[in-house]
Amino acid sequence: MSRFKSDFLQIMEERGFIHQISDEKELDNLFAKEKVTGYIGFDPTAPSLHAGGLIQIMALHWMQQTGHRPVALMGGGTGMIGDPSFKDEARKLITEEIIRQNIAGIKQVFSRYIRFGDSNDDALIVDNADWLCKLNYLEFLRNIGRHFSVNRMLSFDSVKLRLDREHSLSFLEFNYMILQAYDFVELNKHHAVRLQMGGSDQWGNIINGIELGRRMGTPQLYALTSPLLTMTSGTKMGKSFNGAVWLNADMLTPYEFWQYWRNTEDADVVRFLKLYTILPMDEITRLRELKGSEINEVKKILATEITAMLHGRHIAEIAAKTACKTFEEGKFDDNLPTIDVSIFEIKTGIGLLALLVRAGLVKSNSEARRHIRGGGVRVNNRLVDDQSKIIDSADINDTGLIKLSFGKKKHVLIRIAKS
Repeated sequence: MSRFKSDFLQIMEERGFIHQISDEKELDNLFAKEKVTGYIGFDPTAPSLHAGGLIQIMALHWMQQTGHRPVALMGGGTGMIGDPSFKDEARKLITEEIIRQNIAGIKQVFSRYIRFGDSNDDALIVDNADWLCKLNYLEFLRNIGRHFSVNRMLSFDSVKLRLDREHSLSFLEFNYMILQAYDFVELNKHHAVRLQMGGSDQWGNIINGIELGRRMGTPQLYALTSPLLTMTSGTKMGKSFNGAVWLNADMLTPYEFWQYWRNTEDADVVRFLKLYTILPMDEITRLRELKGSEINEVKKILATEITAMLHGRHIAEIAAKTACKTFEEGKFDDNLPTIDVSIFEIKTGIGLLALLVRAGLVKSNSEARRHIRGGGVRVNNRLVDDQSKIIDSADINDTGLIKLSFGKKKHVLIRIAKS
């Protein structure tokens, strides 16, 4: 039996989204009796979010599905500083132009999960640069800065850990939590936002916003944080062999995205079904009872459902079929990740080591040599044991492609470009 009466918090609890809540009884009452507007902030440090941030997007999804209004806040202003939370070093400063480009890339994803429009029921995307970039410094210090205690700010884990490790914390970064707190007040003022959600590492920053709101006379504000996820093995969520698992299709193909979730560790499958899909809980309960080899079928369902939400059902099914052909039938499929190599390079020959690096399957020639020695590299499904092998026209298969394989799960097609 859930300890909550509101639909939203019931779903958050049963699906594993809740780490901490401020005044949970009062927040539950608020959700039960009226439409609540809540927000999550997203830092524009890259042109795409990655899978590690998907839990926050899904929280916004469920908020709207239960009759409330989600707000996605783009950090166009705070992105000029960078969140220092639990980082040993300051983030590299990025230009306003790059921030704008990153925000444009990040916005592509949200419409897959939440509905936007002009009515009061529709979600909002707002940018904190709209108010932060207009601030008068002296007025801000007098009106906002006076509400913050440096002693208290130094006690927050996000700051304290940096100082305990004797790593520098710049005055620029120290201002981040003040600006984030001010965001909460501004969003309440203009959009009646009552709740801020985020990862558990944001708890101190969110509480700062609640306290600032209290001092400035806003209605009661609330916090809800979600756990920071890692794989059971300890691997950071959203990281793969080749780097970040980006959500934008131009940075990671739908097939590669599908394959990332297909490779989920057994112990994580049910947890990810709850967090990252909209499958009903009774169906997830049924799937969790499957054991042995059947768990692989559940992983395929997980991968397909998550990919369908992001890229569409048709594309997700194509990705699943591509994997089936590649792994179960041993066939080629042109929906695999592909790179172009010029016909001139193929005619003159290109070293396998260099091609493995170029395809992103390894990071260096020495790594490629090591895996060839270990029997981990194939060309057109044939094992290669020659580290000096040259790839040329003789390796082109009947479909006009060359398939490189690294281990059992990493495959790239080499497409021959005419020029």
